[in-house]
Amino acid sequence: MAGFVVAVSALLAAHAALANPVGSRTPYRVKESHHVPRGWRRVRRAPADHVIDLQIGVKQSNFPELERHLYEVSDPDHHRYGQHLSADEVKELVKPTDETLDLVHEWLEANGVTPSGYSSAKDWITVSLPVKEIERLLDTEYHVYEHKEGGLVARAPKWSLPLHLHDQIDTIQPTNSFFRARAQKFDHIDAPVYVDAEYTPPTNETLNAVCDVNSVTPECFQTLYSTKGYKTHACGKNKIGFNNYLGEHPIRTDAELFLAKYRPEAVSSAHDFPQISIADGPGDLPLTPEEAESGTSKEANLDVQAIAGISWKTPIISYSTGGSPPFNPSPSTPDNSNEPYLVWVNYLLDQESFPQVIRATSYADDEQTVPESYARRVCQQFAQVGARGTSLLFSSGDSGVGSYGECLSNDGKNTTKFLPEFPPSCPYVTAVGATKNFEPEVVAYRPAFVGPDGVSHGNYTSGGGFSNYFTAPAYQAKRTSSYVESLDGLYDGLYNKKGRGYPDISAQGLYFAYFWNGTEGTISGTSASCPLTGGIISLVNDALISTGKPPLGFLNPWLYSKGYKGLTDITSGSAVGCGVDGFPAVEGWDPVTGLGTPVFPELVALAGGKLFY
Repeated sequence: MAGFVVAVSALLAAHAALANPVGSRTPYRVKESHHVPRGWRRVRRAPADHVIDLQIGVKQSNFPELERHLYEVSDPDHHRYGQHLSADEVKELVKPTDETLDLVHEWLEANGVTPSGYSSAKDWITVSLPVKEIERLLDTEYHVYEHKEGGLVARAPKWSLPLHLHDQIDTIQPTNSFFRARAQKFDHIDAPVYVDAEYTPPTNETLNAVCDVNSVTPECFQTLYSTKGYKTHACGKNKIGFNNYLGEHPIRTDAELFLAKYRPEAVSSAHDFPQISIADGPGDLPLTPEEAESGTSKEANLDVQAIAGISWKTPIISYSTGGSPPFNPSPSTPDNSNEPYLVWVNYLLDQESFPQVIRATSYADDEQTVPESYARRVCQQFAQVGARGTSLLFSSGDSGVGSYGECLSNDGKNTTKFLPEFPPSCPYVTAVGATKNFEPEVVAYRPAFVGPDGVSHGNYTSGGGFSNYFTAPAYQAKRTSSYVESLDGLYDGLYNKKGRGYPDISAQGLYFAYFWNGTEGTISGTSASCPLTGGIISLVNDALISTGKPPLGFLNPWLYSKGYKGLTDITSGSAVGCGVDGFPAVEGWDPVTGLGTPVFPELVALAGGKLFY
């Protein structure tokens, strides 16, 4: 009997060894699995020799220490406030230990895999391999998945690692992330304007003279937020940036038309800003007929026009990041498979310096479509940017608490729930919501309606909510818990009461005047309020840097402890979505307009800057 047991044990051991996809010092076990989100369907096996750039997120050595530094240099009540870290100091805190890197390299080398690239801190390793080799390396299978709205990706909902690497590698992508970045905007250049029957023009004569609810212009923004007349003084030191994906790039001729009409003194900025291409993103090009037909670059045009319209003469830097092309099933075609945030932020962290304010993106998706491990690691990259003294701004979304008909969990149980969005749910970024009207401003909301042409236009509301991945950080925990308590059980079970709440701040987001393809129209959404807010924060930085003070950096600790006093509280409206009214705006912070909208002179005074007129 003993001999039989030994024989069976030996047979099982041999079988286990054969079952391991590659040689390894420990057996393979599933590292992570993720349900395929609704809207995606599996269509076929991925081509065996299709090449994918695989990003391996190696465990960072001391992220908790980096986080401590981030909060100390961002807290206005801490003695280290404003003492932002250098690139080398950040790298030293997050670089993997030698032991971790040795183990990962050993695994790769044992299987004939040579890294094709590293992040500057070596916390991300890139390997370019055909699907058949990745499947062997991760003991998985890739299939082609198609989204109901178009687009194909190659994904593996479940993947494995040797047991001894489970604690050394946080995430590997693209594997099980079905993130589908979408621009946070609605209404196109030919869409009709919907004006509330209850709308009342401002009684303030100055405001009424420059603010038209049908087409909101830079002069209205300057008047509403009190930036009018401010003269920038730190143009040689202060900068603002914005980033685009999905083939978007700003069109200089459109920016020139916009500025010639609304900020003629700023026309030169339409030609001066550098356009940086990352990962084969589009460069400095005019709009092609194909792009004009598809509507490409409306988002990028909105960004540069909104920023230049409010923050002239602050230098602007434009980034256009590739990494999100449609899946190409032809053999040996490298494909970053729609993981753009990581591509962009790792490029940024490789630079010795970058702008003090970046409208990081107006793109987002339901948080639950992103594996938690991946969301956390990308969020940690954003923390590194903040620690170096840059304010990262993200749009809060345009679907209220969730798109109607899609408010279901992605865990196989189809539980009804609100849908927070990522990246605005990351606690290390500043999420920006949208308002409308002028006296007072209220939550940006437009009901579904049928235009004069008979075309139906869907419901829109500024987005907000509570993360299911990230708990409320210390800087906002009291406010989020107080808000939850004020709901008195409303929507219990539909959201995470302990989650990071967003947005943090808001600004105008309806019917921005802008130019695209040589024609003027309007465009709306939190992708409008976000660059506008970025431009105003950049002006606050100008007032600080001009007097020898550091920029604001990561905004949230300052906003929640002091800066909120320089904001106009928004108390009317709600984050309509999921077939309900959603979270209401109230006095103080709320998950639809955050802490409120900016009052520029008061923000400057609270930050300790000097106004220049």
